[in-house]
Amino acid sequence: MKTGGQLIVDALEANGTDRIFCVPGESYLAVLDALHDSPIRTIVCRQEGGAAMMADCQGRLTGKPGICFVTRGPGATNASAGIHIAMQDSIPVILFIGQVASHAKEREAFQEVDYKRFFGDIAKWVVEIDDAARIPEFVTRAFAVATSGRPGPVVVSLPEDMLTSLVEAPAALPYTPVETRPGETELDALEKLLGKAKRPFVILGGTRWDEEAVARMRAIAEAWSLPVGCSFRRQMLFDHLHPNYAGDVGIGINPKLATAIKQADLVLLIGGRMGEMPSSDYTLLKSPYPDQTLVHVHADAGELGRVYRPTLAINASPLAFVEAFAKCKPAGTPSWADQTAKAHAAYLDWSTPPEAGPGAVQMGPIMNYLEKVLPDDAILTNGAGNYATWVHRFHRFRRFATQGAPTSGSMGYGTPAAVAAKALHPDRTVIAFAGDGCFLMNGQEFATAVQYDLPIIVIVVNNGIYGTIRMHQERDYPGRVVATDLKNPDFAALARAYGGHGETVEKTADFAPAFERARASGKPAIVEIRLDPEAITPTRTMTQIRDKA
Repeated sequence: MKTGGQLIVDALEANGTDRIFCVPGESYLAVLDALHDSPIRTIVCRQEGGAAMMADCQGRLTGKPGICFVTRGPGATNASAGIHIAMQDSIPVILFIGQVASHAKEREAFQEVDYKRFFGDIAKWVVEIDDAARIPEFVTRAFAVATSGRPGPVVVSLPEDMLTSLVEAPAALPYTPVETRPGETELDALEKLLGKAKRPFVILGGTRWDEEAVARMRAIAEAWSLPVGCSFRRQMLFDHLHPNYAGDVGIGINPKLATAIKQADLVLLIGGRMGEMPSSDYTLLKSPYPDQTLVHVHADAGELGRVYRPTLAINASPLAFVEAFAKCKPAGTPSWADQTAKAHAAYLDWSTPPEAGPGAVQMGPIMNYLEKVLPDDAILTNGAGNYATWVHRFHRFRRFATQGAPTSGSMGYGTPAAVAAKALHPDRTVIAFAGDGCFLMNGQEFATAVQYDLPIIVIVVNNGIYGTIRMHQERDYPGRVVATDLKNPDFAALARAYGGHGETVEKTADFAPAFERARASGKPAIVEIRLDPEAITPTRTMTQIRDKA
């Protein structure tokens, strides 16, 4: 006989869980008690949204479900921000929520929420356990659902009495991973389409990749001389200095890259959904009927034909597809090798940062410095905002599992993601980029980094405004500024108040020594860059945007 709380922890252990992220609550004290005697590491966070984003980053970097526990009501609704990210980004996450006791349901009891209705549109599956003996079954099923097809978040509601009940239940068994593989017919059809193509282009995206799959994709690109782009915030899927890399297919795309994709006669889309952002509002590939011959490879059959009608649909995970297609070789030397070389040259030019700009701090030289000193396995995380352009456009990702950024465009992600990444890889450099607005949405998780001695470095790009919104405001309503100014704390002093290391950068030359002191401190650190709000993009000032409007 075991309590429901013990059965939850046993099932997590059986399914390979090594850490969870949580904000504690009395609604699931029985689980916390069971964790006391478990080898699972429990990381307590400061807000449920941050905890859910940590679980997302864990799932993003490993491909295995990140686990988050929160309490009922406000705890669950706070966590919904991370669940929305995981859903749009196809990341395996399991959120466990303490729930009111069964006898109190449907009475609007203290902090009661109907989680099936609340999370119904932003999770793959939502279940409330009403029989403690079925806990092993439901937890293992949650792992299977979160990782199969198109991965995503699962929400498990835990009524308090289910966790304290003593029941007899079968021991939990681990879930069985499911791979969807391409058939010979599909591979033959793809070879024939490539044989007829003159201007093919490959776009990598989505999840269910690993380091071996990325290496196989590189070998495929080399064998077929294919130009390869990475979808929005999936840049870790291909080495940016490889001669076949053509650039990131995301917001603010290189115009030459956009033209190449539009003029391609064959687009091979592997793993991604090619949503609004990577498709440039459905203009690179027209929906529902692309101008290009489209071969769409996806692990979830429901995504094939959902937005675009492909010429050839291949229901396969990226991992299984590249394993199979790596055995196919071109009949001769592909005719498009010169186009691939030109695409890479255009990327190198596009990803070289400018040296000049308004104000005393120039982000271009700062990015150049970071490119020189950061190791290839450094992990970079960020949320959303114009500051992220400097990362996405000018950092050249070299290896798999080095990027943590939400394709959903959620602010507040970078700092909690960095905490999770450093907990996962304590021997690697982890850098979080954040704007001033972005940082203060989940910046309290810097305290979590201090508590667990996780020496992340947070680079806060402080321009005193909600930069992206101000840019659009000045473009659409020039000179009519409302609700986009910010009065910020001294971020370096804030870092020291938390017990970390703080630095302030007010001119370009300050950055390198400040960064080195932060790295040498051995503490979680904040390096605040005080950027002129005129420097709103790498190529345009705020005044230019306003005047053009």
